[in-house]
Amino acid sequence: MTAYPTPHIAATPQDFAKTVLMPGDPLRSKFVAENFLEDAHLINNVRGIQGYTGIYKGTKVSVMASGMGIPSIGIYSYELYNFFDVENIIRIGSAGSLNMDVHVRDLVFAMGASTNSNYGRQFTLPGTFSPIADYTLLKTAVAQAEALKADYHVGNVLSSDTFYDAQENANDYWIKMGILCIEMETAGLYMNAAKAGKRALGLFTISDHILTHEELSAEDRQNSFTQMMEVALNTAVAMDV
Repeated sequence: MTAYPTPHIAATPQDFAKTVLMPGDPLRSKFVAENFLEDAHLINNVRGIQGYTGIYKGTKVSVMASGMGIPSIGIYSYELYNFFDVENIIRIGSAGSLNMDVHVRDLVFAMGASTNSNYGRQFTLPGTFSPIADYTLLKTAVAQAEALKADYHVGNVLSSDTFYDAQENANDYWIKMGILCIEMETAGLYMNAAKAGKRALGLFTISDHILTHEELSAEDRQNSFTQMMEVALNTAVAMDV
């Protein structure tokens, strides 16, 4: 019986590229592998968390799902950084807009990730840690978005532990602080990257608008975010130079 480094990822460090794209949805991971990567092969499917490695524009790239929420991405990003020698994780996810200037299908880069999660308490810091993107990844990805003439925004996002919040007007407070959109994973990813001395970036396609109630279908979320995928893949190639 083969012994793997962790109970959650049935692969070896050699199976992974230095850059891993990380959607929340395993089917989005499969979509990227089947539509963008050459010679893609499945390297992990423990608990249905599909991970693939293949070639994009001559560069080895991996894509693996994180599942939903900070606890889930906390496990997978920690293991990738600390057991599988991964250097860069680019989260490619969906998000809900909290800003009238951020429209459905726009891209958002998380320069910072505010959160209502207690994930950071484990680090026992004498203050409040501010989770931020790696600047090299951020500037590289923004350049790729501009090359594709994408509509994009860069700023602070909210990584929320609560999809259904008991406080009905909770978003109003975040909106007043200039939060662009809401998602559920990036703050935990940024904290793990900081602790491991690695790089991370949260990149999102706006799938729904919290204020106008416009939204995309589940199928669209799974299969149509190709511009975000291209930005992330081109960033992986640029980081490999």
